[in-house]
Amino acid sequence: VLFTLSGNQVDATLGVDLSQPCSAGGFQCLRNNGYTFAVIRCYMSVGRVDPNCVNSVRAAKAGGMLHVDVYIFPCPKCGNGHQQVVDVVNTLRSAGASMLWLDIEGTQYWLGDQGRNRAFFEQLLSGVSATGQHTGIYTSRSQWDPIMGDSYTRGSGFDLWYAHYDGRASFSDFSPFAGWRKPAIKQFAGDKALCGCGVDLNYY
Repeated sequence: VLFTLSGNQVDATLGVDLSQPCSAGGFQCLRNNGYTFAVIRCYMSVGRVDPNCVNSVRAAKAGGMLHVDVYIFPCPKCGNGHQQVVDVVNTLRSAGASMLWLDIEGTQYWLGDQGRNRAFFEQLLSGVSATGQHTGIYTSRSQWDPIMGDSYTRGSGFDLWYAHYDGRASFSDFSPFAGWRKPAIKQFAGDKALCGCGVDLNYY
């Protein structure tokens, strides 16, 4: 068993996210050990589509993952957030993905000013609107507040995937912020090597 649930979370749904390639066999191993969904990086902070994205999405599906999402680690300093989203959605047309997540973290990647950061975020949302892609936001209070400010609630209309590395498959630690009242997914452990793949662990 790769992970033991804490507390009474016997009905937890577990999954992984990853920024590195993973084979169909690796995903099958993960699936056999109780991980049923995957979220795969599809855009990199250097400002281009991840070249491993499509193959990893296909491998996850071939390995039996029940849901396969992707995430964008955007490049605010590159500009044109709208096009970054469009590029990812166009890349995925041949592979398909259940959902797109916008990764909002790391002040060092952003523009040093909340007003400019918010404007870039609005560009990302413009791309989401143009493509019609089902979308959520990956962030946490510790990341959102310095980048966007707690008073900026434009993200709260989207599902929230938050990180808290407490090793617990539970939402009991969550506190509302920036308009979000409840989460959709929790990333509860990071940088694990499982089934030959480098992954973070998630729960809903």
